[in-house]
Amino acid sequence: MGLNGLLDIELSVPNPQELNDFWLRRGMVQTADGVLGTVDRAVQLRLAEGTYRHMSELHLSCDAEQDLAAIATRIGDLGVTSTVTGTRLTCIDPVFGHRVVIDVGAQHPLSPSQQRAWNHAGDTQRNNNRAPAVTEESLRVPRRLGHVVLATPHLDDANAFIFDGLGFRISDQILGGLATMGRAEQDHHNLFIQPGTTSYLNHYALEMDDLDAIGKAGQAVIDENPDAHVVGIGRHYLGSNVFWYLRDPAGNMFELFTDMDQIIDDEAWDREVGRRDWEGADGHAPFAVWGPKEPESFFFPADADEIAAARAALGLK
Repeated sequence: MGLNGLLDIELSVPNPQELNDFWLRRGMVQTADGVLGTVDRAVQLRLAEGTYRHMSELHLSCDAEQDLAAIATRIGDLGVTSTVTGTRLTCIDPVFGHRVVIDVGAQHPLSPSQQRAWNHAGDTQRNNNRAPAVTEESLRVPRRLGHVVLATPHLDDANAFIFDGLGFRISDQILGGLATMGRAEQDHHNLFIQPGTTSYLNHYALEMDDLDAIGKAGQAVIDENPDAHVVGIGRHYLGSNVFWYLRDPAGNMFELFTDMDQIIDDEAWDREVGRRDWEGADGHAPFAVWGPKEPESFFFPADADEIAAARAALGLK
């Protein structure tokens, strides 16, 4: 079957302790020095010191040792050297420069969310009581790392490595392949490659229980720093998920999301549901079914030139 999970990522930033403390205030759990997890998954974000903000490692899982051998062959055909030791493959992404680590294994399952009672038209589930979001004393916390989005001017090379080499499965594309969403799990996307003026991490995304969990967690972030808001709340076309984008103290954009499309039958998705090439009515990529339009900074971060200079100093394209 090949890839089956996005396990965790490492973020390198100039001040990892500040970022660590930020996510502890959001309800993530410190499971080791520089390692943050959730109630169900002990490792989701690993934090390291770096001269500029970037994702320094992408950690994936696959079904079997045979999958490691197949991946090694495919990326080798693309000119990427890898090392397979036991049940682990390691290599360097040829475009972004981060480490890629693939282990044989699988994600730890999530415990079910505690469902909130909702009153819908003609179906009242909560009577003689206030909404749980009003009465609960603590915030709902992030449940897991769901996906990462990377941007680059080298789209052909990035797509070849991610999809042809590593084996992410394509869910949707935008404007003739200008951007591509792929999955390793049943989420509509765990990785998204889009154009950028330099190669950088556009955002990472954490799943929340529901809309109220997003709203209350996002509100807590902007109560600390109103400038952290980027865009939201809204619902995407691609993936169908509800979103709110904000910035962490290191300047990384992150997304709080819920209600992502789930693809449990690849053939059924491609045959009955999947749309491989989206284009908005105005000729631009569709962003939201409802909610505010994305700002220019969503695709053109203020520190793009700083990132490009840092990458050039390291000899990265």
